[in-house]
Amino acid sequence: MASGTKAANTKVADIKVKRNRWKLFRSNLDMYLLLVPGLAFLLLFKYTPMYGIIIAFQEFNIFTGLSGSEWVGLEQFNKLLHSEEFLQVLINTLLISLYKIVILFPLPIFIALILNEVRRMFFKRAIQTVIYLPHFLSWVIISGLFLNILSPSGGIVNEIIRSFGGAPISFMTDSDMFRSVVVFTAGWKESGWSAIVFIAAIAGIEQEQYEAAAIDGAGRIRQMFSISLPGMLPIIVLMFILRIGNLLEAGTEQILTMYNPLVYATGDVIGTFVYRMGLGQQDYSFSTAVGLFNSLVGFLLIILGNTLSRKFLQRSIW
Repeated sequence: MASGTKAANTKVADIKVKRNRWKLFRSNLDMYLLLVPGLAFLLLFKYTPMYGIIIAFQEFNIFTGLSGSEWVGLEQFNKLLHSEEFLQVLINTLLISLYKIVILFPLPIFIALILNEVRRMFFKRAIQTVIYLPHFLSWVIISGLFLNILSPSGGIVNEIIRSFGGAPISFMTDSDMFRSVVVFTAGWKESGWSAIVFIAAIAGIEQEQYEAAAIDGAGRIRQMFSISLPGMLPIIVLMFILRIGNLLEAGTEQILTMYNPLVYATGDVIGTFVYRMGLGQQDYSFSTAVGLFNSLVGFLLIILGNTLSRKFLQRSIW
């Protein structure tokens, strides 16, 4: 008898839950409709093209198509793992990405902390506008700009070097200098824009904390390290995990507009390598295998970063 009553109560509770869910859905129908364009975009441009992954397991022939191309299993991946050229490309990608993480990841945080200390709103907004603007320039424009600035004949940087008695440097064709140029230009273009999310994180911190700290005698530097930075920590962890997931994305569009055969030894990364092999040499199967390898490693890095963050910092994305 008791078990029958319990089952009936459970069934009634399930019905109530379903009704509440349906009621919640109807009351927020307009919000769900706003999701449709984004979901359609993901389905059409992100998930549908994934069907092409099977090219990585074929000797793809553009004339016979997917159905007529020969299946070769893991041969393309075996070729990838034994390719000395790919090994060099992988090293270049990791080095450039690590340079960007070590040098450029803390920079937006520093910018956000400094801007938070600027009290004159006009001056603060003027600085924000200036450092945000480069983000809206395409890499093609920035590449042309720095080609002129760093030119060994007439570029302002080499003119300054000459004025101090030095010899001009071919920044864009020097393998030893190219990575530095990539990191510097990426920082110049994106650091200001990347600071927005950290500025927003600081804006979400309760002002009463700063007021209480000031009453206790804490100066601005102390408040920065005791209130602002801890308040930004969840966003910092989130952005760092996402950045780790993109470790093998060293800036394909940026490098593609800047590099040349003279700097392939240090500047060729996975993205540009896929472009050269896929479109340049029309080796579609091998380039797809490289792209799939890149995606799988990125996925595993996000999981690893999230796991380590949850274990040591008690903060994570999921």
